[in-house]
Amino acid sequence: MLGMLMQYGLFLAKVVTVVVAFVVIILTIFAAASARRRPPEDDGAIDVTCLNERYEDYEEGLRAAVLDENALKAHHKALKKKAKAEKKAADKPERKRLFVLQFNGDISASATDNLRREITAILTLADPARDEVALVLESPGGMVHGYGLASSQLARIRAKKIPLTICVDKVAASGGYMMACLGTRILAAPFAVVGSIGVVAQLPNFNRLLEKHDIDFEVLTAGEYKRTLTIFGKNTDAGRQKFLEELEDTHVLFKDFVQENRPSLDIARVATGEHWYGKRALELGLVDQLITSDQYLFESARQADVYTVRYIHKRKLAERLGFAAEAATDRLLLKWWERAQQQFFL
Repeated sequence: MLGMLMQYGLFLAKVVTVVVAFVVIILTIFAAASARRRPPEDDGAIDVTCLNERYEDYEEGLRAAVLDENALKAHHKALKKKAKAEKKAADKPERKRLFVLQFNGDISASATDNLRREITAILTLADPARDEVALVLESPGGMVHGYGLASSQLARIRAKKIPLTICVDKVAASGGYMMACLGTRILAAPFAVVGSIGVVAQLPNFNRLLEKHDIDFEVLTAGEYKRTLTIFGKNTDAGRQKFLEELEDTHVLFKDFVQENRPSLDIARVATGEHWYGKRALELGLVDQLITSDQYLFESARQADVYTVRYIHKRKLAERLGFAAEAATDRLLLKWWERAQQQFFL
């Protein structure tokens, strides 16, 4: 009897733990949703970090570890002498400035929300004669309208005649390449994935399953092509044909956009939906140089002041927990749900 009570108590404790955890998740998700309804300008700030100082810290730390005391003192003395001479120089040239942005793309290009703020901040100060913007880009592509908006943000930089360098370390494919092609230069690591100038759309159809269980599903529309394909209704050849026409038209717009921004490309050769690694992409003209972003920024710091610019959201703990729970749920459901909709993906 005592053993049964202990087992029951243990079972009850597990149930209570699960229920409490579920309630906490629901409350934190609600808190995150409430935070999203606030004006977005109120929940964050621009954070700027000087990479030159970071590189100097790395160097000093290494010197302190490997040099003896006399050599270290001599080095510091030489640095002070150099700084004093530079300070006295009346005709010291104005250093170039390089502003660095980061874009980690998901299927909906949600990082665009931060990107637009970061670009706005840079454009308040940037001088086309002196400054450059570098975007470290990583994205396998996603929804057309999301990446179209992200590309439009980069177009703001080009419209101001400010040099824009795109750095691709891992992947800039499809919608990612739609963004990359706006660069004045595109730099890629030797094995970065580049290209995939194509469009894809896919969705399941459960109509036969519903019919098997005698379940009717009605799709009512006003407008001949309001709904060409459906998840639960019966699809027609006419609907499929119209859907393919829309898919092809999106591909044409994508090709025209890339050709406009990289006119030297043989668009018929590269717009097949294929992707290439960095070296092959260089041969095809999809990128301009093989180099990692780390190396490019490190080398640039010799002649320029290099700054990372990030928009940082400031959220309370409950909001952070809510967004974490929401992100975990998205990983389980978002991929299926968005592909189940009539959306085109780059």
